[in-house]
Amino acid sequence: MKKMIGLVALCVAVGMLFMLFMTNRFIGLILIILLFLIGYNFFCCD
Repeated sequence: MKKMIGLVALCVAVGMLFMLFMTNRFIGLILIILLFLIGYNFFCCD
């Protein structure tokens, strides 16, 4: 469980760092949705 929380914290930090340099909010929203779907598939699907 600690490794999973650490992975989530790391991914949030990387995402926040990436959004710091991105100026277009629409592209950021598309990126968030895409990464959410990828994360869901990795952790919840068989």
